[in-house]
Amino acid sequence: MDFLFNSPKRIFGILFIICFGMMAVALFMEHFLSLKPCMLCYMQRGAVLILGLIAALGYLINPKSLKAYKGFLIACFAALFSGIGLSLRQLYLQSLPPELVPSCAPDVDYLLDTLPFLEVLMMAITGDGNCAEVLWSFMGISIPGWLLIGFLITLLFVTKSFLSAKEIHSHK
Repeated sequence: MDFLFNSPKRIFGILFIICFGMMAVALFMEHFLSLKPCMLCYMQRGAVLILGLIAALGYLINPKSLKAYKGFLIACFAALFSGIGLSLRQLYLQSLPPELVPSCAPDVDYLLDTLPFLEVLMMAITGDGNCAEVLWSFMGISIPGWLLIGFLITLLFVTKSFLSAKEIHSHK
């Protein structure tokens, strides 16, 4: 286990690989299984992309100071908590009875062309009827459920990295 947590560069590399894998699965599902993502799906992808960018930057910079290293991990926490919240919101929408599901919104491209960005962002976070549809599931768990599991496992990894930060930097 110490092998995983013995350097900031390795930690950020592992985080980047996790994000790359999550995005590869999302793109596979969209392009090869023909599953059309909803607004909340795009937002969750955004959280994964932001986490991946933070991880890539952390890998390239390889922060030497404890303060910078913890700063990168705190940014990772922010991206993870955003993704967790969005996944929970979509799971909530999927659990609603049909009569309580919000009405479906127009396509995201149309919304971005006709409405201000912040209004589209608020609509995306709120979700709509498209977000309540379960298009695919494995072992009874839908896509946002699996994404939530991925975010939580990654959160454990980042938490362990944060808690062992002093130890990592004392070896240098």
